[in-house]
Formats: sequence, structure tokens, C-alpha cells
Amino acid sequence: MLTPYEKERQVFYTKNLPRWERIARLLAAAAMGSCAVHFWGSPVGYLWAALVIPMVFTSTIGFCPMCALAGRKIAAKNKQLKGSE
Repeated sequence: MLTPYEKERQVFYTKNLPRWERIARLLAAAAMGSCAVHFWGSPVGYLWAALVIPMVFTSTIGFCPMCALAGRKIAAKNKQLKGSE
């Protein structure tokens, strides 16, 4: 049985992006955003702007649906290697 605090903290997804990749995605989204601003008014600018939205979204929440479909998971930090005992 979950306590009220645990129910509040329960999430509906498991993070599958490591911190370094989340930072890389944010930096890539910033570069793509600058391209969108530069080419604004043309179809290319609108395309860049449309591509920025999922990059920012996935990097801020730490979950990528396409990575989840591929079965990607983050290894737990506290797992011990087999045979290390």
C-alpha cells in the first residue's frame, strides 16, 4: 500500500535519458532554435521550430518515447556487478 506522499510522487513514465544526453539535447535545441529564428518566414524556419519543441520536451522530462520503443533504459546506479562479491 502506498502512502499519500508516495502516491503524489509516483510518475507515469521511467526516465530513459541520462543527464549528459539531456544537456546535449537542450544545447542542440538551442542551436536549432537559432536556425528557426534565422530562417523564420520560410518553410525551413517553420520546420526547425517544429523540431525544437520535442527536443526541449524530451530533455526537460528525461523521457524519450522513441528510446522507450527501442527498449532503452538507464542502468541503476546502485546495482552491483555480478561476481563482484
